[in-house]
Amino acid sequence: MTSARAWALALVAAMACTVVAAQTLRPEVGKPLQQAGELLKAGKAKEALAKVREADAARNKNAAEQLTIERMRGAAAQRAGDPATTIQAFEAVMAGDKLSDAEMAQIAASLAYAYTQTKDFAKAQVWLDKSRHAGGDNAQLQQLQAYLQSQTGDYAAIARDAAAAVAAAEKAGRRPAEDDLLRLADAYQRTHDPAYNATLEKLLFNHPKKDYWAAYLTRLPRKSGFADRYALDVMRLKLASGVLSSTDDYMEMTQLALQAGYPAEAKKIVERGFASGALGSGAEAARHKRLRDLTLKQYAESSASLGTYAAEAADAKDGNALVHVGFVYVTRDDADQGIVLIEQGLAKGGLKRPDEARLRLGMAQLQSAKARAQAVQTLRGVKGTDGSGDIARLWVLLGNS
Repeated sequence: MTSARAWALALVAAMACTVVAAQTLRPEVGKPLQQAGELLKAGKAKEALAKVREADAARNKNAAEQLTIERMRGAAAQRAGDPATTIQAFEAVMAGDKLSDAEMAQIAASLAYAYTQTKDFAKAQVWLDKSRHAGGDNAQLQQLQAYLQSQTGDYAAIARDAAAAVAAAEKAGRRPAEDDLLRLADAYQRTHDPAYNATLEKLLFNHPKKDYWAAYLTRLPRKSGFADRYALDVMRLKLASGVLSSTDDYMEMTQLALQAGYPAEAKKIVERGFASGALGSGAEAARHKRLRDLTLKQYAESSASLGTYAAEAADAKDGNALVHVGFVYVTRDDADQGIVLIEQGLAKGGLKRPDEARLRLGMAQLQSAKARAQAVQTLRGVKGTDGSGDIARLWVLLGNS
């Protein structure tokens, strides 16, 4: 509503500056109206209204003079925040039936805003429709329309209008406006429309803000077909997008990394949790310490046996173990060696989950100075519907930001 109000005030002020010149008026009418216009330019709306009343006090006014007075009265009243007087004056102008389409569109829009101020949303909608019928259509009117729909609870109409705005932007090759996507997401959420998730995704991909990352990643694991084994990947995305911060998050991610066989990753997470203060204090401090001790123990064991594990993976009949050990190297900040092993695993074949293997390769390439340029292409080739495709697209977004 703030932008719509600012638009309305600018509109009536501009109209007030030209209205006197549009008519041939007697001095007793024209002079005070001219003064009213100058006062409006100076932001003195109440003083302008006083001058309008002075003009209105003139005797034997003709229809043209009265119409000019009402135009100026409506302009000054709207600027002064007097919706009742604005409505009375501008409805009188509209009843005069001597307006161009452009003037009708402007004054009808001002009436729509004035009725909105009085909370008569039904009449506000009538005048907004008249403004549009006369050719009025701009971003401020669209915002006013959205506000009216929200006040009347017509979320189906909000969704329809916002979806049309988003579709028009996409068709024109433009990024949909954040406000349109927010209105659409809110309307879908209130009406329990399953299209909410897709809209939230558009909001994130077009305007990747921290709040949208948090909202999207919270819902992602509940997406139909999303495999539980990607829970650690969701936590990785939370960490990379800056939305992982709670004690529970650090505990969960550390435990998931250990379970997945990535103790080096678990070690980095638990140490980060202690450094940030999320771990190591409070009633659960002893539990946090036990988790750190376990993590360090498994990290040491993994370091000692990593060479043997890599050799066994190379001798395996399929490439599954090579992909896994390759990503172990990635978590140990040796992305280049990890890439070599993952690529060997992909070449050997026999993979249980080829899309997941390509996802790991793309993630490894993102961490390699030598291979980073190939990462987006690799990740865009991940098409799995089990969650791997979603995660790959999110890494592309992060990689491009």
